[in-house]
Amino acid sequence: MSLRLYDTGTRSVLDFQPRKPGEVGVYLCGLTVQGPPHIGHLRSGVSYDVLIRWLRRSGYKTTYVRNVTDIDDKILVRGEEQGRPWWAIAYENERKLARDYTALNVEAPTYEPRATGHITQMIDLIQSLIDNGRAYVTEVGNVWFSVSSWADYGELSGRRPDDMLSSPDTGDKRDSRDFGLWKAHKAGEPLDAAWNSPWGPGRPGWHIECSAMARRYLGDAFDIHGGGTDIMFPHHENELAQSRGAGLGFAKYWVHNGMLNLAGTKMSKSLGNTLSVAALGEKGFSAAAIRYYLTSVQYRSAVDFSEDALGEAQTAWERLSNFVHRTAEALGAESTIGGSLAPAFTAAMDDDLNSPAAVAVIHDSAREGNAALDAGDDAAAARHGAAVRAMLDQLGLDPLDPHWDDPGDAKLHGAVDALVKLALEQRAEARARKDYAAADRIRDELAHAGITVKDTPRGPVWTVD
Repeated sequence: MSLRLYDTGTRSVLDFQPRKPGEVGVYLCGLTVQGPPHIGHLRSGVSYDVLIRWLRRSGYKTTYVRNVTDIDDKILVRGEEQGRPWWAIAYENERKLARDYTALNVEAPTYEPRATGHITQMIDLIQSLIDNGRAYVTEVGNVWFSVSSWADYGELSGRRPDDMLSSPDTGDKRDSRDFGLWKAHKAGEPLDAAWNSPWGPGRPGWHIECSAMARRYLGDAFDIHGGGTDIMFPHHENELAQSRGAGLGFAKYWVHNGMLNLAGTKMSKSLGNTLSVAALGEKGFSAAAIRYYLTSVQYRSAVDFSEDALGEAQTAWERLSNFVHRTAEALGAESTIGGSLAPAFTAAMDDDLNSPAAVAVIHDSAREGNAALDAGDDAAAARHGAAVRAMLDQLGLDPLDPHWDDPGDAKLHGAVDALVKLALEQRAEARARKDYAAADRIRDELAHAGITVKDTPRGPVWTVD
């Protein structure tokens, strides 16, 4: 089975067929960096990281663009509130975003353009919309897209112009449903937040930024446009209307990820219910566990966050990680290299990135591998160890990837290994002299500490529960 993806525009799962055989262009709406990121923001990046990895594994030469919106009304407001330059706030939060993406092992995109670096392309696109009658300029220098000029408006979200609420206060719009392409500079706004244009100084609207940047790096038409369901309307709807209105083919498929909610409410800064990678780390949740948590749920599903659920994810991740490490220690790290993806795993990933089914396959293989280790079946254990590692690597979660190594954790693991080894040696000595009470006491003390000891044909092995 070849890859199938749910296309928002047609509301159906479609066979993926790129415009150009063997090559794929993907654009993901990145973040507006008015504040630090939380894991609700990061879900989109992790979801599309899995998609990009799978496209490349499937043999496609993939060009991946993920933008940064570094000029926006909200960023200007933050600058005024904090008494700092707007660009300093944007850059600070962009660096925090990059740090968290790195922590979660999200690979860098092919291109990561900033909006402020593409004003010329935006002006050109706006001018083409004015020239063909899709947009108009007002006396103060604002440029608006005329929604009524585009008969197909609403084709992506299913919302039609006639169903949209209209406000009597339209400002200088002709119709309250029209949206901004260019915002004229206002008195009191920072002078360095305005660029020259044929219509006077100002800055671009949010929607035109993504249309211009996607065109710059992927051409007039490309394969996949991504983002969260929360920006399907109006952002993606407006992108589609202005791009098609300018005569561009734009995106062939629209792939949206579900939201990460807290107690049924979308995470947002305004509600004060944000959770950062650093804050979760202080509570004992590893970055690998967070990635596992975000990856093990199908990307289109909404997720209600709870620390209990994250704790369960961490336990599940550690179970898989322990198996891979146990195999590497027992049979050598080379035994876990070059594994094949299980057919059921491949089928699940091709089925609209059905990661829950894919993760279930990994756990089944790990259970069989642990049983093989216990039985002394080195060949079967190595086969499962390599397969589990290969499948986890496809999800960005290879336990032996140095990315997940923490110097402090490494020292702690080393100390634990040495202490457990010493305890097992003492247990062996007790059993050799037939002091079974002492041997059992050592085993029970280890179990009380969360360490399970199993006697196998090759000797005792231990795992952390």
